[in-house]
Amino acid sequence: MNMARATFFFLFTSLLSFAACKKECPPDTVIENPPVLVGYQQYGIPFDSVPETKNIIMYEVNLRAFSSGGDLQGVINRLDQLKALNVNVIWLMPIYPIGQINSVNSPYSVKNYYEVGSEFGTLADLRTLTTEAHNRNMAVVVDWVANHTAWDNPWITQHPEWYSQDGNGNIIIPPGTNWNDVADLNYDNATMRLNMIDAMKYWILEANIDGLRCDYADGVPYDFWKQAIDALNTIPNRNLIFLAEGTRADHYAAGFQMTYAWDFYNAMRNIYTGSGAPPSTLYSANTAEYLNVPSGKRKLRFTTNHDESAWQSTPMQFFNGKAGATCASVITTYYNGVPLIYTGQEVGRLSNVPFFSNSPIDWTVNLDMQQNYRDMLAFYSQSGVSRYGTPVPYADGAGNVVCFKKVLNADQVLVIANVRNATKSYSIPTALLNSTWTNAITGASVTLGSSLSLSAYQYLILKN
Repeated sequence: MNMARATFFFLFTSLLSFAACKKECPPDTVIENPPVLVGYQQYGIPFDSVPETKNIIMYEVNLRAFSSGGDLQGVINRLDQLKALNVNVIWLMPIYPIGQINSVNSPYSVKNYYEVGSEFGTLADLRTLTTEAHNRNMAVVVDWVANHTAWDNPWITQHPEWYSQDGNGNIIIPPGTNWNDVADLNYDNATMRLNMIDAMKYWILEANIDGLRCDYADGVPYDFWKQAIDALNTIPNRNLIFLAEGTRADHYAAGFQMTYAWDFYNAMRNIYTGSGAPPSTLYSANTAEYLNVPSGKRKLRFTTNHDESAWQSTPMQFFNGKAGATCASVITTYYNGVPLIYTGQEVGRLSNVPFFSNSPIDWTVNLDMQQNYRDMLAFYSQSGVSRYGTPVPYADGAGNVVCFKKVLNADQVLVIANVRNATKSYSIPTALLNSTWTNAITGASVTLGSSLSLSAYQYLILKN
């Protein structure tokens, strides 16, 4: 560590340790804009069973859709259902007060980094949620919005220099966007960076959360993410999860364990929708995405998320109904990455799922689809080869069937899925001819002859 870095590290750690100071602490050890609570205390007991990245099954909670109340209590009430789905990491969309100036009611317009928005509940509710989730062996991460704030965030008036400005000194929206409800933060300002990290630390300690999903991570400099994650990882007794909403390769070097798999998602959509792309495009997308992923890191794989289901279409629309949506989820879950399930996906919500307004999910519909998700994720969660094995794809000359095998030591799993909305015949590859398997869901024995007839969107998860 050179002298400049050593000096910075000393000042930085002094700032982050102000909880131990008394009133006589010198001014340079006080955060510029602290919360009402002066000094942070560890709430509860740090969760010691945060899953390794390769074992994560993540569920994204849109609070405004997850329950009729649209709040944290609604999540607490359904923790047993999430556990039954075999989820082990819950990602909460933003829980903070929402800005009122130029507002579109987006939870990504953060009015105060140190508060729970009254719409969603209280700090006590969040603490209850993390405690109850931990009791069920599930970790909790919260959404973090580092690129911008609401226009009525106190930082705007107290520290305008913490924001990007035009030539006339006017604070601007994030460049290249139409996000008029938010103001762009200036990462050339070292003090703002320290306050941002302080706010992150607040939630890890005071709410006992287990990590952060970082919104629009590509819009924030690499060196800040490295600075922040390095600092947060020094908090004692913590094994934190960091997910970047982005695709930059340097996110992994900064300390993120996961980034978004947009290319894989787009390949899935192209296979199922009008273009009817061949399954080989999926295999190519997977290979390309993992070229720059370090060992131990993963891509987050999904068939939807809050942006897609709000502004584009739901899986029921993109993948042609319950059968197609479930089949796409099986492929996405088992191929090679960390699976993400988004609010309502497992019940086949047909209409879009907004997050600027409340639109509760009906959890009583499509019970068969819910069971299929539970079964598919139950085997995945118990099968090491499904989570750790490297996929070996098999070609389909007709371009209708996704087929791949995963191998780990003596264990094998084979996934065969018809991605067309009609019955298709699949010519079994030579390497699989006359092999015998067990259906991982039903327990039935399956012998693969020369060909296999698969109904529309039928899938098989087979084990040796």
